[in-house]
Amino acid sequence: MLRWDSDVWGKLSGPYGSAENVPKLLQQLEQEYSQEVFDELFQEFLFHQNSIYTATYAVMPFLAQLASSVTDIEVRTNLFIHCGIIEASRDEQHQDPFPESWEELADVVGNASCTRMYNEYLKAIDQIKSLTDEILNYAAQSSADAIEKRYLLIADAAFRQSCNVANMLLTFIEGEEYVTVCPACGEDVYIWPQKDKTAPLQAYEHDPVFNPEQQPYAITPASSLEDDPETKALAKQTSRIGDQTLAAHLPYLAGTTTCPACREAFPIWPALLDTFTV
Repeated sequence: MLRWDSDVWGKLSGPYGSAENVPKLLQQLEQEYSQEVFDELFQEFLFHQNSIYTATYAVMPFLAQLASSVTDIEVRTNLFIHCGIIEASRDEQHQDPFPESWEELADVVGNASCTRMYNEYLKAIDQIKSLTDEILNYAAQSSADAIEKRYLLIADAAFRQSCNVANMLLTFIEGEEYVTVCPACGEDVYIWPQKDKTAPLQAYEHDPVFNPEQQPYAITPASSLEDDPETKALAKQTSRIGDQTLAAHLPYLAGTTTCPACREAFPIWPALLDTFTV
């Protein structure tokens, strides 16, 4: 991890400029966790509009250490979720020895520093991932609300390297309405809950909020979620923490429907994830 007094901090950036003030916030969190301080760190230096920054990579080892050492399980859960959101937003994965976008930083601080910082980030993600069982077991036994459960599934998917799943869930965080694109004609298809609940989801040509009288198209649910590794893993964790809405929706999201625009049948799941594939 970078030392508090390292001059590298001043060379790193967040969404609004230099990260030179980040060590001060990290020291405050290390001395006594404060949600206000963490929110300032996250919102001002680490994450903005689904993007992460060089400062984010440098901070992750500190967050992993904090998540592993803090005794308050709710704080640990909060850190787990936010680190998962960061990992889901990492769009330069599988790049060695460090992301290509760091070339200018490497010219300033050196290739060795960039390589070390990137490797420490990856190790930190593994450290946080090791908390998954504890966090999900706590969520299953606690009074976590539907949104918190969805965020936990997002973090879990990100740590499993299913970032397309994580970002899809993050985009449709309310967990009831989805929008995909027909692979045949490129038109939007709205996957929406039914009012009469005879089936959890149906397909629509237009946004049902503004076109409530349109004809829905049925979705044929998948007979099994076992064949696709991503739906299988997500279904397992969904059941584990008791996200009943997603559990009911998954067979339909993994099913097939007819495009209302071109009348071609297509599988929903790959079309739904295609936009979020890194």
